[in-house]
Amino acid sequence: MMASLSLSTLCALALEQGQGILRLAPAWVPRVFCIPGRRIKLHPDDYYALGSNRGGIDERWFSSTTPADNGPLTSPNEGLSFAVFEDGETSAQFLLRDAVQELQGQLIGDRLWAQYRAWPIYSKFFDNLGALPHHVHHDDDHAARVGQHGKPEAYFFPPQVNNHGGDFPFTFFGLEPGTTRAQVKDCLMNFTRGDNKITNLSRAFRLEPGTGWFVPPGVLHAPGSLCTYEPQRASDVFAMYQSLVGNQIIPEELLWKDTPPEYVGDFDYLLEVLDWEINTDPHFVQHYFMRPRPVRPMEEMVEEGHIDQWIVYRSADFSAKELTILPGRTVTIRDSAAYGLIMMQGHGVMGVWDIETPALIRFGQLTHDEYFVSEAAARAGVTITNPSATDPIVMLKHFGPGNPDLVIEG
Repeated sequence: MMASLSLSTLCALALEQGQGILRLAPAWVPRVFCIPGRRIKLHPDDYYALGSNRGGIDERWFSSTTPADNGPLTSPNEGLSFAVFEDGETSAQFLLRDAVQELQGQLIGDRLWAQYRAWPIYSKFFDNLGALPHHVHHDDDHAARVGQHGKPEAYFFPPQVNNHGGDFPFTFFGLEPGTTRAQVKDCLMNFTRGDNKITNLSRAFRLEPGTGWFVPPGVLHAPGSLCTYEPQRASDVFAMYQSLVGNQIIPEELLWKDTPPEYVGDFDYLLEVLDWEINTDPHFVQHYFMRPRPVRPMEEMVEEGHIDQWIVYRSADFSAKELTILPGRTVTIRDSAAYGLIMMQGHGVMGVWDIETPALIRFGQLTHDEYFVSEAAARAGVTITNPSATDPIVMLKHFGPGNPDLVIEG
């Protein structure tokens, strides 16, 4: 029966079955230049499931309609989320990207469909044993030169997946105020001579579980080794500006990644990619650090049986919440926009779906920990029941641009 269904019918049936909520399958992504931190619940035997030549799996992508850009060995549909439809003993999977195209505003809302004709964000866990290289994501102008979109992103460090801090739980952001372009250019020109020492020009900040940061495009950053939840615009554009991390050499090709061919070898172009004002902002913490902000007065929410907090709130391009359902409570949560979610703790029922937080996942195994909630379902209200007498339900929710519920504050 499943094989005979058209994609359009399959998408409609899945959305109807979930009463406006799609169940998603895990999407695992390897990175050849990273060593997994082993905190994203993948089975120990499966971190190199795609082969040692692909590198270890250190990322899981959520609500993704964006393919990973991992070079010529990238596997088909890598980084893309699949929705799951089950009918009796048979099941089918289809790309969330295709579901958005078929269901349009019925899934993501008419506002986002009219403006983007796509789901324009995704989120992920990245889970590295060590720090990433100091790198940059291009703004819209520079990304457009290679046919991509600019990429702001944000970080949140969930306590549930940070049982250890890895080798370097500190992140370098930007450049020390007073740094000159000549100093940075000198580092870039020394990229192939071992350690180009670019982080000597930066500042590292200790990472704190339960907090986060916003990183605008054009800002150098070397993410530290906490397991990180990362909402971001739907793009995989970047360039690595640091040549040595720990004992690992970064290939020169990654310095010039997403540079137009006519500018490869032009170090001044690499400087042009940087937003100098933000990189050297002496008040970077004040402007870009994020502690959770309650959506409403805490006492009111606790009385109702839940705690809802903004964890990403400094950008109009995306936002995120941490939702906690207290033990033994049933609540109905309303949002004004579609969102994806990932379970972090506990188990229960959400609408028609069982929800649970697995302790261990095999590569290729389906789960009940990730969903996509349509705008209509979000507005009508999602009812969640926590049957546990002791364990809260905790989930992280990632929203697209222009969230009507978000008030951006300084």
